[in-house]
Amino acid sequence: MDDAARLRPRAPRTLRVEHVMGTVVSIDVRDAEADPHVLDTVVEWLHEVDARFSTYREDSEVSRLSRGELSLGDAHADVREALALCDEVHALSHGLFDVWRGGRLDPSALVKGWSVERAALILQLAGLGDFCVNAGGDVLVRGEAAPGEPWRVGIRHPEESERVAAVLAMNRGAAATSGLYERGGHIVDPRTGQVASRLLSVTVVGPSLTYADAFSTAAFAMGADGVRWVAAELPGYDAYAITAEHRAVWTAGLDALLAPAES
Repeated sequence: MDDAARLRPRAPRTLRVEHVMGTVVSIDVRDAEADPHVLDTVVEWLHEVDARFSTYREDSEVSRLSRGELSLGDAHADVREALALCDEVHALSHGLFDVWRGGRLDPSALVKGWSVERAALILQLAGLGDFCVNAGGDVLVRGEAAPGEPWRVGIRHPEESERVAAVLAMNRGAAATSGLYERGGHIVDPRTGQVASRLLSVTVVGPSLTYADAFSTAAFAMGADGVRWVAAELPGYDAYAITAEHRAVWTAGLDALLAPAES
């Protein structure tokens, strides 16, 4: 660390960590004034999403839709909105993003990012401008981590959990990573019905975590074509992938964001 960095004032910090949606969500706020009640509202929202969308709860609306016990027209407006977004990504990905598998509905690959993006809106409407929300490695940032310093978003190494494969320096945006290291063989290539295995992980970076989350799943299912798909068909989004041969590949737009792993 250089002398200038040592002299920079440290940012105030309010941190909340919550186990929800089958993962750990951290809300890291660096604004001088962070009302803890706002964080309570965010946590309540995330648990509301979990109750409505969880595929592990028999009474969730998603489980009931999957079993045919609830019609989409009778579902909550949030469920209808999220599933409409899933349909949009299904079309954009040429069918590679598919929330139905084996007759079972699972929109989790979009809902986590969508819920975090809504959580960020709650924080912004409360007047907060410097924060990071990390939901199991899917990250949304706003503002600065400290005065004059961007947020440093690590892309986890797919085979060594204590290492990062790359670091992104970001002031505003989102990064979502898909791989098999957290939930096992949950991403299937609809073209073959087999678990996607040509990539170890793929991270999609862009303005919206809703879309980055879903796009990363689709890109992972595509394998080597996934990075090319992001570059060619998704304006404003970029991708960083590690292939099954342990080679890192990324789109040109990430050159401006990639930072040294240590500084």
